[in-house]
Amino acid sequence: MEEKKWETGDSEELIRVQEISKTFHLSAKQRKMEHSASKTKTAVDQVSFCVKRGEVFGLLGPNGAGKTTTLRMLATLIRPDSGDAVLSGSSVVTQPEEVRHKIGFLTSELKLEDFFTPDYLYDFFSGLYGIPTDRRDARKRMLFARFGIQEFAQVRVRDLSTGMKQKVSLVISLVQDPEIIIFDEPTNGLDILTAKVVTDFLLDLKEQGKTIIVSTHIFSLVEKICDRVGIIINGQMTVCENLQTLCGEKSLEDRFFEIYEAVSGEETDHDK
Repeated sequence: MEEKKWETGDSEELIRVQEISKTFHLSAKQRKMEHSASKTKTAVDQVSFCVKRGEVFGLLGPNGAGKTTTLRMLATLIRPDSGDAVLSGSSVVTQPEEVRHKIGFLTSELKLEDFFTPDYLYDFFSGLYGIPTDRRDARKRMLFARFGIQEFAQVRVRDLSTGMKQKVSLVISLVQDPEIIIFDEPTNGLDILTAKVVTDFLLDLKEQGKTIIVSTHIFSLVEKICDRVGIIINGQMTVCENLQTLCGEKSLEDRFFEIYEAVSGEETDHDK
């Protein structure tokens, strides 16, 4: 099979994803929900792309397209059936432990233990990375202040608001100050004010030169923070381009639906 080539530019690649695939076995209940007689579903089908150092890469696609599965493979939470991804020189297939020490991963599916406090959880996860106490405490003070967590530091998670839980999750994902940050729907379910705090922080991370992959349904967020965008439809990467090249004079939303209708063959109500 001919190797897929995506636009990369001249800058150094920090992440290279090469034809990763993942198939799941479906239970009878899942087959019914999927309206499928097949006992398997290919969630990700030979997806390839790269991300340059200091770049913010946006991942777009409808629900069930394979975005979360792709990011979970990059975060070494699940293993690809085939293909590989190399993050800062480390393979997710053969060097998963090294990858985990180089990345921060935030997903809306992360569930914090209700009994513990933000302060305890931050210290616990810092300990997993072997971060020295003085460095841990200095970074915790900075992050807690940035997200307004200080006054809730000793409050159990079960008593926190949804927005505060998401802030705590975000902070915990960054305890080791990673060079690569992977965010799966970072503003999902947040109120407007909390979503703005998260968006502003993403912009700060971009200014710091962090390399970021972010999946989201919010077109305006991608337009605001991303340099390039990949569009996944039915488990396949259909487009991977510079944002300006992709959109031209059109909005990202308009281009997305044009591409979706062309690839899927389905009509949407977008222009109606």
